Amino acid sequence: MSTGPGADSAPAPHTDPVTDPTGDAAAGRTRGGTFSSLKIRNYRLFATGAVISNTGTWMSRIAQDWLVLSLTGSSTAVGITTALQFLPMLLFGLYGGVIADRYPKRRLLVLTQAALGLCGLALAALTLSGLVQVWHVYLIAFLLGMVTVVDNPTRQAFVVEMVGPKDLRNAVSLNSANFQSARLVGPAVAGVLITAVGSGWAFLLNGLSFAAPLVGLLMMRPAELHNVERAPRGKGQLREGLRYVAGRPDLIWPIVLVGFIGTFGFNFPIWLSAFADGVFDAGPGTYGLLNSLIAVGSVTGALLAARRTTTRQRVLVGAALMFGLLEVAAALSPTFWLFAALMVPIGIFSLTFNVTANSSVQLATDPAMRGRVMSLFMMVFVGGTPLGGPLVGWLTDTYGARVGFAAGGLVSAAASVAVGLILVRAGGLRMKVNLRPGRPHLTFVPRTPENAENAQEEPVPAAV
Repeated sequence: MSTGPGADSAPAPHTDPVTDPTGDAAAGRTRGGTFSSLKIRNYRLFATGAVISNTGTWMSRIAQDWLVLSLTGSSTAVGITTALQFLPMLLFGLYGGVIADRYPKRRLLVLTQAALGLCGLALAALTLSGLVQVWHVYLIAFLLGMVTVVDNPTRQAFVVEMVGPKDLRNAVSLNSANFQSARLVGPAVAGVLITAVGSGWAFLLNGLSFAAPLVGLLMMRPAELHNVERAPRGKGQLREGLRYVAGRPDLIWPIVLVGFIGTFGFNFPIWLSAFADGVFDAGPGTYGLLNSLIAVGSVTGALLAARRTTTRQRVLVGAALMFGLLEVAAALSPTFWLFAALMVPIGIFSLTFNVTANSSVQLATDPAMRGRVMSLFMMVFVGGTPLGGPLVGWLTDTYGARVGFAAGGLVSAAASVAVGLILVRAGGLRMKVNLRPGRPHLTFVPRTPENAENAQEEPVPAAV
């Protein structure tokens, strides 16, 4: 099926106004099957390969941190390794989006997945031979980050080519569930391997795991992909993408919210390790338990999101607000078990926010711009880690784990309120509180009669 610019990005079938001014509330309640995207052969191949390689990636992350710690005895060195892996996305992420828009995405993914596998095999060879030094790990971490600059926006934008706009939200949700499910398995397998035979075998299995997505990509049927217009070669394409996003409130403000929460709200390794060690006087087993509880919540949130067929920006803002408030509640928790119990809903709302942001931005974007827009999305989301991590770490070290965790939650909640108000104003809406007995609720309605008439004709672009 051929689509012209914007043909599969219209928000009407998938997004709705904050208030649903046309009265078509039933459309927002329509739900599809949780695993509907898996009925599509190409996506089924993609998801199967992804769950194998994601498990390998989580194994490698644990083994990499343990290897650096064993080589240097320094937690700072572990932080440097993580920063080197995320730094390329911050520096060059937008250029990856230009490449994703310009070249066939399936071919690009074959190249990037092969390169990621080779990096894993190189680290395995160095470790198993006993020649590995910390600078080797630094270099390979940086190379992985450079490949991710192209792989990430290409993979994000390729989803709609496999499933089409109708099933995009479901596929994005299943991708998140896929990744978080691997997070439950990968670290456990890595722990067994490191203890039994050493880190090198975890790296080897990670490198080999990329054979699965490569086979899946090669087995796809190109004729069944949704054709999307590619951007021609030309100057100024990076600036063109930035101007495009800047002129769209329904794109720029969700991305701004993603930036705030990615930078200040998603620093769980810092906070959970500080709570496990400094607040609850527990060991690494407790740290692992807290991470597993967040992963359980994340899988649950992703599967719940997969059931929805609409993408509402009010869900985006509401999930971000609840995420921030739950972090504050966890920071103030007087007991370990209350703190641990709150990790599950935190995981649920974090994935609800992430999935809704990802799918709403993709659906509202012109297909020819999708790679550049998603590269900006990922640059803001992932690239904030090297910036926010040291700041949040300093705050946690200086004032304590509770203050650091609460500060991250407060910033996330405040950002969600601010962005929500901006989106409501941009959509020409106002808040209306209905205190009718038995059914009190808050809704948003058009600010003026003129806006109400326009709302009958077309959906509000920046609606929540």
